[in-house]
Amino acid sequence: MDFFNIQNSDYIENHSSNERNILAELRRETELKCLNPIMLSGKVQGIFLSIISKIINPKNVLEIGTYSGYSTLCIAEGLGANGIIHTIDKNEELLEIQNKYFEKSGYRNQIKQYTGNALQIIPKIKVNFDMIFLDADKENYSNYLNIVAPWLNKGGILLTDNVLWHGKVLKSSETHDETTKLIDKFNKELALDSNFKTVMLPLRDGISVSIKL
Repeated sequence: MDFFNIQNSDYIENHSSNERNILAELRRETELKCLNPIMLSGKVQGIFLSIISKIINPKNVLEIGTYSGYSTLCIAEGLGANGIIHTIDKNEELLEIQNKYFEKSGYRNQIKQYTGNALQIIPKIKVNFDMIFLDADKENYSNYLNIVAPWLNKGGILLTDNVLWHGKVLKSSETHDETTKLIDKFNKELALDSNFKTVMLPLRDGISVSIKL
């Protein structure tokens, strides 16, 4: 969901670079075949992820929440020559579409997929990361932060999606449902965490960019 008005959103999209053909194809297939296509990173957010990754040129990336693989492919554009993106999703039904586009992308050998509970999988990977993209179950954002923070290199970047949560965090705390309360709690914790310097951007559903100090 965009929090800019439609006119602003259209202008921003029209004056951003075009998405690659494979990403446009993946986006269309996701919208046709997958449940909750709103979970897909859109064109502008995808370009943002790609640019951040290209700036960092990461050796190892952790993505928590693969969905159909759109954001995975955007981040993969910035991987170093021997770089790897470790991507986790709990939904086995998405593997077919993920693999279809990972094979077509040219990044197949740089993508390691994991299916299951990310909270259990992450400690077993045992890799230090230059970049982490958090876009999974919102209720566990604080738990994910506690687990991944030690594995993020100094100077590494943590990107967290959906931090505005459809605008619900902007409303009175008295009206917050449980998920909104937990996202708001996470946002406050991250802003106050002395291990990170964070800026929240009103991009799409809100994305926080944090550098580990």
